[in-house]
Amino acid sequence: MTASTGGTPAPGDGILERPRGARSDRLHAQVLAATQELLREGGLPAATVDAIAQRSRVSKATIYKHWPSRTAVAAKAFGLMMAEALPLPDTGSTRGDLAEQVRRVSAFYASDLGAVFAQLVAACVDDPAGAAYFRKYFLAGRRAAITELWQRGIDRGEADPAIPVDDVIDILFGPLIFRRLAGHYTLTDEHAATLADNALAGLLPNQVLPSARNPV
Repeated sequence: MTASTGGTPAPGDGILERPRGARSDRLHAQVLAATQELLREGGLPAATVDAIAQRSRVSKATIYKHWPSRTAVAAKAFGLMMAEALPLPDTGSTRGDLAEQVRRVSAFYASDLGAVFAQLVAACVDDPAGAAYFRKYFLAGRRAAITELWQRGIDRGEADPAIPVDDVIDILFGPLIFRRLAGHYTLTDEHAATLADNALAGLLPNQVLPSARNPV
């Protein structure tokens, strides 16, 4: 759902050029905070524009000046939530960092917020405007974080710069998303560790990860 009061899409990315200024920034933050509360309480179904407006005390007309749809609002709010919930690890090795991040992401998807993630993915199928926000404020941030871990590995001489980082990200984290959406394989720490071991054996063949099950 969109509104005629909405802003103008930025060139190329589908993101609205929202109003700026101290008051607009404050209202923007109020809407995001209210949306986060609603997502935690009842998932995406609870985060309707009516509910967001009531909780944030920001009018629906103003909300639509900042976002094209409720999926767009939820996507940005959720991206901020995940960034806070998943700080980057620093274990001292590239393999350790990536394995730990796989475990953390798996645990996040297994949580109640993982259900919100699945709801957002489903909503984006029928909401192209919302999907643009999901890509920018959720996916882009997550992929930038893993790119940072991979670049650390390159800088240490532990990772091969010839391997595209997009392949690294999809190989490690794509299975977790599929498991979350399909529900065919449980998201446990043990399964996450196995996935990381198997994937990193190919991505980082010269590194050995000390396993918690076989400490060195």
